Amino acid sequence: MWKLILKTTLIAGSLDITAASIQTYILKGLTPDIVLKFIASGIFGKTAYSGGIEYMLFGLLVHFFIVFMCVITYFYFYPKFPLLNKNILLSSFLVALTAWIVTTKIIIPLSEIQPSPFNLKKDVIAIAILFFCIGIPIALITKRFYSNSLK
Repeated sequence: MWKLILKTTLIAGSLDITAASIQTYILKGLTPDIVLKFIASGIFGKTAYSGGIEYMLFGLLVHFFIVFMCVITYFYFYPKFPLLNKNILLSSFLVALTAWIVTTKIIIPLSEIQPSPFNLKKDVIAIAILFFCIGIPIALITKRFYSNSLK
């Protein structure tokens, strides 16, 4: 099971960081290194932006840790809540919404990052990216795992 959790983390985390990098490039013209330094700035503050590859790698590590926690949490709760195995789209949305709430309402306020004001369009896009890149892979892989383990 742990191998699958790590594989799911790599898949969902890679999809999400790629989507975030593309979105940031399209909207702001910023490259992926800035996205990773932004994540690292949650711990190191503005120093992360003037640093090198070590801050980018740290940002990537933090990103994958957050995804890993999403995967582990979903794997844990999936067999305990029958609602999660009824509908993949609903489950994917719940994962995305939970990840967005935890990130924007808990992680960012506790970090060195200045929280953004509420912006409906930006937040809907963020949740949509989480839905497709985090929610769907986690929900599908978890469902397949538990379906196969019950046979």
